[in-house]
Amino acid sequence: MSMDDVSRRRFMKGIAATAATVMILPRHVLAGPNDKLNVACIGCGGKGDSDVKSLSGENIVALCDVDDKPLEKQAKNHPSAKKYKDFRKMLDEMDKEIDAVTVSTPDFTHFPAAMAAIERGKHVFVQKPLTHNIWEVRRLAEAVRDKKVASQMGIQGHANDGARLLNEWLAAGVIGNVTEIQYCTNRPVWPQGIDRPTEVQQVPATLDWDLWQTVAQERPYNKAYCPFAWRGWWDYGCGALGDIGCHAMDAAFGALDLRNPISVEAVNADMHAETPPNYCTITYQFPARGALPPVKVVWQDGWGKKGAPEGPRPKDLEPDKKLPKETYAILYGEKGTLMHDFYCGQVWMIPDAKQKEAGLDKIPKSLPRSPGHMQEFIAACKGGKPAGANFEYAAALTEMVLLGNLAVRTGQKIEWDSKNMKVTNLADANKYLRREPRKGWDQYYKGSDVPPPPNPVFGPMVAAAMAKP
Repeated sequence: MSMDDVSRRRFMKGIAATAATVMILPRHVLAGPNDKLNVACIGCGGKGDSDVKSLSGENIVALCDVDDKPLEKQAKNHPSAKKYKDFRKMLDEMDKEIDAVTVSTPDFTHFPAAMAAIERGKHVFVQKPLTHNIWEVRRLAEAVRDKKVASQMGIQGHANDGARLLNEWLAAGVIGNVTEIQYCTNRPVWPQGIDRPTEVQQVPATLDWDLWQTVAQERPYNKAYCPFAWRGWWDYGCGALGDIGCHAMDAAFGALDLRNPISVEAVNADMHAETPPNYCTITYQFPARGALPPVKVVWQDGWGKKGAPEGPRPKDLEPDKKLPKETYAILYGEKGTLMHDFYCGQVWMIPDAKQKEAGLDKIPKSLPRSPGHMQEFIAACKGGKPAGANFEYAAALTEMVLLGNLAVRTGQKIEWDSKNMKVTNLADANKYLRREPRKGWDQYYKGSDVPPPPNPVFGPMVAAAMAKP
């Protein structure tokens, strides 16, 4: 069976799934798409700053941050917005005024903040990775499905033209069946592979350290955790893979349906109890998906660091060509090789001569182009079709990424039973599937012990790419 035949079948499956969820029910009845949403923003610094700015055309009615510094800075741009430090208080007091919520906080706070909003029927936009662990990711997908609210995960590259080109080229069979993918990144660019600091430092005057810790077990403040380096601590972040994996792996994940690997194995440079390693290699093995052959996916982070391997150089890349900086992907097919940068803003075939032979400029642009990542979410909130990175899709992508971290933390090969959310060959690994929340935050961790796997609605980007009359 050809790649085109497989693509047509995946399109019909994807379009049916999309149709089943198109009828998003807004929290209140809007007169039309030109009505403005009332948005509350949780997290005002870092990525939160750009998320608030991207919603400036709507009504920003509330701003929430545990640190007064970014909160006050953002409030100058939105003087009519009410200010909060605790998102629970904000949602309680402004329940009737809020339509949608953004969550732009450290990874470990994504789940409780998003769940608190979803339970109140709010539409939700959450930065990547969707959650900190696999149980949380399934619960969020389940909650959005049950409450019928609009959702979007912050993977801006999902709206890029390059991501659409990759889907269109793969659907056209320009490199045949993909058999291996390599992802390479210089991340982490923060400290990892270290032990917990023993020094107790003074909490900055503007920061509510207790609220910052939310569901994590309490520990003394140290600038090694906050405000920037939290990504390198298992209690708070998801390391290099959690930071960049959802961006880099997104396009091929959707195009090739890379859910539910049968095994994941990590080779770590060193092991520390509380932090990811400075660099590691993670190998996913995906089984055949219908007529598509098995695929090996290899993730390498920390390349360029002392003792770490440099990013691999494809044999087809011209000797005078430099590798992309920071993060890139290599897709090896039966008939050729594709590369893209980490947001899939650019995608190309190597070597250049092959690109001309393949006639890439003649492949029809069958995918609708995106109006913008946040614009997709806004339209979905107002009753439009689901955003491309809706939580069903985002949950499946995030789960695949987090399985890599599961292998890193065990230091062993793991075999995965998706249906039962269980590592079958290493019982001890299952303790990392969910967390024990700090006292006072456990209300968000009730519900089914094994939530169902997400059912990815690949949305218009992937579905339309597979469309053939």
